[in-house]
Amino acid sequence: MKLSIPEKEKTDLLAQLQTANLKFQQTYPGDRPERQPVHTVYGGANLFRADTCVKMGDIALRNLQTYAPNFVVLANVLQLAGHEYLPRQQSAIETLTKKLNDMPAPLRKQEPAWLAYTVYNKIIQKLQTEAVEDFRIDFEDGFGNRPDEEEDATAVQAAIELATGMKNQTISPFIGIRIKPFTEDLKQRGVRTLDIFLSTLLENTNGILPENFVVMLPKVTIPEQVVTLVRLFELFEKAHQLAPGSLKMETMVEATQIIMDEEGRNPLLRIIKASEGRCIAAHFGTYDYTASCGITAKYQTMAHPVCDFAHHMTKVALAGTGIFLSDGATNVMPIGPHRGDQLSYEQMTENRESVHQAWRTGFHHTMHSLINGFYQGWDLNPAQLPMRYAATYNFFLNSYEDAVFRLKTFVERAAISTLTKDIFDDAATGQGLLNFFLKAMNCGAITEEEATATGLTIDEIRSRSFYRILQGRRKA
Repeated sequence: MKLSIPEKEKTDLLAQLQTANLKFQQTYPGDRPERQPVHTVYGGANLFRADTCVKMGDIALRNLQTYAPNFVVLANVLQLAGHEYLPRQQSAIETLTKKLNDMPAPLRKQEPAWLAYTVYNKIIQKLQTEAVEDFRIDFEDGFGNRPDEEEDATAVQAAIELATGMKNQTISPFIGIRIKPFTEDLKQRGVRTLDIFLSTLLENTNGILPENFVVMLPKVTIPEQVVTLVRLFELFEKAHQLAPGSLKMETMVEATQIIMDEEGRNPLLRIIKASEGRCIAAHFGTYDYTASCGITAKYQTMAHPVCDFAHHMTKVALAGTGIFLSDGATNVMPIGPHRGDQLSYEQMTENRESVHQAWRTGFHHTMHSLINGFYQGWDLNPAQLPMRYAATYNFFLNSYEDAVFRLKTFVERAAISTLTKDIFDDAATGQGLLNFFLKAMNCGAITEEEATATGLTIDEIRSRSFYRILQGRRKA
């Protein structure tokens, strides 16, 4: 076989290309396999207590059981797949529930009621065990602008409560604070609250940060704001003898200038790079962003087209970088207008209709986010949690069979491939499929055993890396 390209020139060219390829892979390593929470609850710092997350779960469960005492009610409200086949009479519902309870899981999947039954029971289990996955102690919009003395005192109190929650194991698995933005008028306040809170927290925990702790910097518009926070992190870590890089941050996408700068460019990736590896997520702020677009309050909603534009711009800028993306919050609360124990029939009916309408709104907003690749969102009230999980479980369970087939086929094809050059492409594509199952398992939609239907072993799934799975299979 005759070759025309000189070996040395070819080697030099490919070496140059390798440098460029590796630089690209460093910028775009692909989706992070670590667990991403399905939501973040933002709550005013003045209201935060050590057991806040536990109490939120109790409130959420009562809300669900009050307005959907069984899975049939929930299915009809949300029009889940198969709802039209479900019985209406209470006795028939009880009979069907008992039948499903007694069925082996594989047989249950053949029933039209399977999805609604499974979603409902998974919501209850989740609210009883881990109702809040991520909580942000909010010193910004959820707290407001208060006298310095009051914010100082709140920062101390919130830090002590967090330390108590760590000791009692009553906090969410992901947690952090949101400080005020580094705008010219609020930067001093933001830094002071950060310092007081962290200093007090470490003093009460013997220098230990909570697991998955993060600092949210809101209203970011320029990279310099992120750079400043990174330098402050370095000073704080040195002062408290924390390991370099211990403090992580998130940024918020809530101004038009973070979508497009004065030169007509999307600055998001530059802003992320300015964090020097400390920024792990970007959260969309629905109402600040729509306001920055001139949308009046009546029409500020997650369903507004300007939000989808921002989502797509964010996806384009940060896809493949490993940065977690979070959508915003539904501002319609599923809380009835009437309170008290002696409500009339009409008042109870009005409460139920109001809650159900809010449920539908929250459910559809979350489904829209999931369909568009945003696997996390905000919640502002414990009564919103049931619909967060209803939409999340519905999304994953509805897609489960198709995802199993796709990943199983891909694993079989990749495992028998003899081309070494395709391993990076295989790993990137397979990681995306594997991440579906990792996200589904993390939130409780499926079990590890159900994920093994893909042909992967539990150990392979736990590795969280499709690249390592391929390496292991090709060596076997």
